[in-house]
Amino acid sequence: MSWLAMIVALAVSAGLSALLSRYRGRYALLDKPNARSLHSTLTPRTGGLAMLAGLAAGACITWQAWWFPGMGPSLLALVLVAAVSFADDVRPLPAAVRILVHLLAAILLVYAAGFDPALRLLPGLDWLRPAWLLRIVCVLFGVWLVNLYNFMDGMDGLAGGMAVFGFGTLALLGYLAGSPAYAGLVAVVAAAALGFLPCNFPPARLFMGDVGSGSLGFLAAFFMLLAERLQLFPLWLGLLVFSPFVVDATWTLVRRALHGRRPWQAHREHFYQRLVQSGWSHRRTTLWAYILMLKCSLLSLLAFWSGGAGVQGLLLGWMIAVYLAIIAYVNARERRPLSKVEEA
Repeated sequence: MSWLAMIVALAVSAGLSALLSRYRGRYALLDKPNARSLHSTLTPRTGGLAMLAGLAAGACITWQAWWFPGMGPSLLALVLVAAVSFADDVRPLPAAVRILVHLLAAILLVYAAGFDPALRLLPGLDWLRPAWLLRIVCVLFGVWLVNLYNFMDGMDGLAGGMAVFGFGTLALLGYLAGSPAYAGLVAVVAAAALGFLPCNFPPARLFMGDVGSGSLGFLAAFFMLLAERLQLFPLWLGLLVFSPFVVDATWTLVRRALHGRRPWQAHREHFYQRLVQSGWSHRRTTLWAYILMLKCSLLSLLAFWSGGAGVQGLLLGWMIAVYLAIIAYVNARERRPLSKVEEA
């Protein structure tokens, strides 16, 4: 890993985040609270630009070390996602326009960059053929990760924290798998997110906006598929790392669809939103989310070290039990009346 690249990414992201959190000039993009928001004050939503600047600065220092084959189309795909997301931050775009750009970016990633590996979906379960179906699944996977991260960026410190834990863990997995180049590049993303996080931690002074959440979602898909392509670690292990977001977003959208509600409409039905509405503070919810993220990171490292499909299956089963317990707790908490302290 290049410590200099990480330090530069952290410093650039932190400095720009501090500046953008205070900027209220003509070109400021301010997030106005509405009925679905969990915040109550005007807050700048340009933190994603600071993270991307930090990522670019750090990556440029060691670009020769991490320039993998197919990186050109992948970078173009990232630019497309960042551009349409920033345009949506400036002036809301139709959902169809955003999805089409996300789809184009995912196609670039999978076809032009050659990301069509075998997918290791579960311990001991490899999906090898047919190749055309694998590519379609990889494209849809990329589109889903971009939107999933955007869905989950709805509370102070949550998406930024997931980026620090998630990309930090992917970097460790890549290093343990014997690829310092992969590890160094992913660590730069984690460092850029860490520079942004102090301005985003509750109470947030800066949001990452769609330009930040969309880009992070794309990068998560990119690094998981790249790890499969380089045979560093399986896809399911990357999904375990990001499972706090994957489980919440997927479960919530399926739940909404089953209840006859439009899955893509803005709402306040994610687990973290329901906890806040049931009386938990933003800070408490965020800190417990960090504990869950840390647990997923540690379990993924343990699964990587164990190597055996049997032990890995037991670890996955344990994590599934944890999520079922969380779902039961949130449902039970919603059914009980708020105490006077919580109502205040």
